[in-house]
Amino acid sequence: MLDFHQEILPHSPMPPADEQFTEAANYWDLETLYADLASAKGKRLTPMEKRHLRGLLCGYSPSEIAEKLQKTPKGVETDLCATLYKYVKSLVGKGIEKIENWRNITEWLEDAGYKTQSSAKLPVSNLLPENSVVNISNISIEKNQIVIVFKLQIPTSPDSELSIQNLDINDNNGN
Repeated sequence: MLDFHQEILPHSPMPPADEQFTEAANYWDLETLYADLASAKGKRLTPMEKRHLRGLLCGYSPSEIAEKLQKTPKGVETDLCATLYKYVKSLVGKGIEKIENWRNITEWLEDAGYKTQSSAKLPVSNLLPENSVVNISNISIEKNQIVIVFKLQIPTSPDSELSIQNLDINDNNGN
């Protein structure tokens, strides 16, 4: 009789396919990317193509992907050249460009807007409260309420761009 905790099958050193390179989902819009690449390909991506793509998006080289998938580096590189590289080039309008380095793929996809979150770390010292600025321009009492008009500046990363196109600011004083 088997103990409840015993395994019937031998333990596999490789995680299930859908659990490989899952950290890519933390920084990339995988569902949109899969759909758009499928459109460029003319049919859905295979599970292996998705796995290779996630590996690249995680920053792994083709040889590192091969090692993690227990495949030969030359085989993974051949697969990438015959499949994903062509689809990405078609998707981002780089059909005639030569891929100098596997990193071109992630750069092109990031430039095309598929990256959802930057993996770069912000220097926390720039975001500390002492680097924020509060300017109080007016304090008054109106209709039994204290009204404080102020401007708050909180620094973000130097390269961040905040969009305020649809911001509706109403001045209650009619100014």
